[in-house]
Amino acid sequence: MTERGAIAEVCQRMVADRLVVGTAGNVSSRDGEIVAVTPTGVPYASLCPEDVGLHALDGTPVDARLKPTSELPLHLAIYAARPDVGAVVHTHSTAATALSCLVTQIPAVHYYVGLFGGSPRVAPYVEYGTDALAAGAVNALEDRTACLLGNHGAVAVGKSLSEAYERALYLEWVCEVALRVLSSGMIPRLLDGVEMDDATARLATYGQR
Repeated sequence: MTERGAIAEVCQRMVADRLVVGTAGNVSSRDGEIVAVTPTGVPYASLCPEDVGLHALDGTPVDARLKPTSELPLHLAIYAARPDVGAVVHTHSTAATALSCLVTQIPAVHYYVGLFGGSPRVAPYVEYGTDALAAGAVNALEDRTACLLGNHGAVAVGKSLSEAYERALYLEWVCEVALRVLSSGMIPRLLDGVEMDDATARLATYGQR
């Protein structure tokens, strides 16, 4: 699967873009009934395509020489609930993680919030690697393409790996803006429902199609 090489490249980009530290975060891509997913505990600088395991949608290893990420249940639950999703990017980026400790939904500080189908929600904190965390993420992702995991990190999804990763980058930017706004001590001017609905609709058809 070419997805293996693409995942290895994305993982190295995550480090360069400061979306993760160490071996934090994980990435997957789906091709039909097979999911390519990062292994656990492998430094991204040395991650090679052969390290990326292939698993069936029930988690059964198909071609995996290393143990998969502890968040495999998260990825599989999203694919089961969202047939429109072809890739999942889970990060521990600084702004997203910090904001996940403060709010239950990202405030509408910028129209880019509409890139995710509306303001991303924050799933309640649950121990990592559990089915409960996976279920919380699926709920938070309903009608959205990104969410935060309380006191944990962020999740972005897309039809392709490149789309999911781009959303992860925008998500971190929006979270950074929100943190700065909230820390100003002033009452923020947030976009209202009509403004957000308009931005969401316009962004859904933005760019080349």
